[in-house]
Amino acid sequence: MRYLYLSLLILASLTGCHHVFEYHPYDGRISGASDINAGQIKKIEAACKDKDTLIVAFVSDSHGWFSDLRSAVSDINKRSDIDFVVHCGDITDCGTTREFERTRDIMFNLKVPFVVMIGNHDFLGTGDQVFSYLFGGLDFSFIAGRVKFVCLNTNATEYDYLAAVPNFDYMEEQITERDEEFDRTVVCMHARPYCEQFNNNVAKAFGHYMTLLKNTMFAVSGHNHRLEKDEIYGDGIIYYGMDTVSHGNYCIFTITPSGYEYEIVYF
Repeated sequence: MRYLYLSLLILASLTGCHHVFEYHPYDGRISGASDINAGQIKKIEAACKDKDTLIVAFVSDSHGWFSDLRSAVSDINKRSDIDFVVHCGDITDCGTTREFERTRDIMFNLKVPFVVMIGNHDFLGTGDQVFSYLFGGLDFSFIAGRVKFVCLNTNATEYDYLAAVPNFDYMEEQITERDEEFDRTVVCMHARPYCEQFNNNVAKAFGHYMTLLKNTMFAVSGHNHRLEKDEIYGDGIIYYGMDTVSHGNYCIFTITPSGYEYEIVYF
């Protein structure tokens, strides 16, 4: 009788285990929207097709500071001039599935389209697989107005320098891909050249490829958790570093036919 009682107790525990145990944080089981960047890019390109002036908000390194990301989204939503938003990566702290889902859901509160890039923290565990499922390819591009935005995975140390990161073949493709549809280029990345995440063995080659892209205006990065503005290579291309949203700010670039302006917004 005692063994029957024990067997029934174990059976009851197993049949009701979904109330007791949670999935492993890196199990990759995801609910809700996926392949998000592709859908958002369609919205960006359609909405900005005939615009000669673009106003773009950049946020970065939200990690597990979900309340700060919500505050940034809320502040962006108060404005009526933003065309779209770019998140420069590190949308998680530990690369867990739940962190990805929470960030995705917060970003969907934006009233304008957005794209998300991968950061080095987003590779932890099975993070790169989850990111790819949720947002799509790690390198991607799109055209807003007549400006091409080239978004690059530059997190080389996550591959132990064994992968083509940054991918020069992809950068070379962007020189001529959809050539007739754009006149200028903006490059976005998480880790900038000469930081510890970048493959600095090829940093000079990266600078060369930046000049090969069509009329590169400027570059934007995250990762360093501070505002930065540097002409890294002395070639006229300014590299702007975005701060972490936990410091209560994001950046806006206004791109006009004759150039661009840069603004830091505190919230």
